[in-house]
Amino acid sequence: MAIDSGRSRAIYAAIPASSRGRLVAEPPSPTRNDFRRDCDRIIHSAAFRRLAYKTQVFIYHEGDHYRTRLTHTLEVAQIARSLARALGCDEDLAEVVALSHDLGHTPFGHAGERALDRLLADAGGFDHNAQALRIVTDLERRYADFDGLNLTWETLEGLVKHNGPLMGRDAAPTRRYAAHGVPRPVLAFNRRFDLELWSQASAEAQIAAVADDIAYNAHDIDDGLRADLFTLGDVASVPFLNDIVREIHERYPSLEPTRRVHEVTRRVITRMIEDVIGESERRLAALGPGSVADIRQAGAPVVGFSDSMTAVDAAIKGFLYPRMYRHSRVMRVMHDAEEVVADLFAHFLKAPADLPAEWREGFDTLDATAQARRVADYIAGMTDRYALAEHARFFAATPELR
Repeated sequence: MAIDSGRSRAIYAAIPASSRGRLVAEPPSPTRNDFRRDCDRIIHSAAFRRLAYKTQVFIYHEGDHYRTRLTHTLEVAQIARSLARALGCDEDLAEVVALSHDLGHTPFGHAGERALDRLLADAGGFDHNAQALRIVTDLERRYADFDGLNLTWETLEGLVKHNGPLMGRDAAPTRRYAAHGVPRPVLAFNRRFDLELWSQASAEAQIAAVADDIAYNAHDIDDGLRADLFTLGDVASVPFLNDIVREIHERYPSLEPTRRVHEVTRRVITRMIEDVIGESERRLAALGPGSVADIRQAGAPVVGFSDSMTAVDAAIKGFLYPRMYRHSRVMRVMHDAEEVVADLFAHFLKAPADLPAEWREGFDTLDATAQARRVADYIAGMTDRYALAEHARFFAATPELR
């Protein structure tokens, strides 16, 4: 790996001192580089705090040990820093992309997102990545000089593009957005601050994306086992996981179940991290990038799983999908959660006087599309428990979501 010894980092790493800057110019911090400053702004934001009570897969009161959006985000950030350190990339930029990647999620996980996307069908739909961008560029109202958090170009690029380019150089949407187009909020902001939606993101943003996959796989196995949705015997139907379960049994035949589960999940994380490091080093050696610009101009990501681990990733997701994400217990709760979101949306559109003062200000002057988006923004920011409390305030019966 090519290392620039003067900076103690890889030559293709993002450099905070060479940032393309912020939409609103600010004096530099005397104690923090620009990417570290972005991390701190995310951590101190209201949207980040609310992640503590937003669902990952299970509703928050299912139990104290299940992941929330916040615990998931912290796990992703830890994995991202580990990968960035190993690959000689900027750890702060990898961390801030990880910290911000789920800010746009609604209450009740993907159920809430599905509901808002359906309800906003005539207003451009709802996309949690686009919502995260809106939060950090507009909806957070904390600073005297600007709306949002005024993050660096590199952080915003990573937030929007960590899963890859959104369009080609011809402005045609990539396959992910082919059906509905690139989300309107992303295009609107891009006209103000060009994020080069056609290019690859930095290696640091790519690291955050694969860290998200690793964390998902490991903690969903852990949570699913804790919730008795499946057993270690079931998990062993995936060859990669079977090898791990067998190794643990052979070395620790009398290990108690909770420790056995932890051994499985930590080994999944370790092996996936090691695979990403090896595969990414191979890709980087083949590309020979001399700067972060070369990473962005590359025709494919430079950070990712090997072909064999990509197959493992697909096998784990294929195992989890019917046993966890589509489990009858989870589906029943998520159906009820969608109804809660739909009820709240209809209520606030009909009775905007019930919105908090800052949300109803100027509501009557907005057109129907803007009113729908305003209500959706309010609901999307709710935690699970607040959404349920608001529902109970306006409706005679509120599902328990258990």
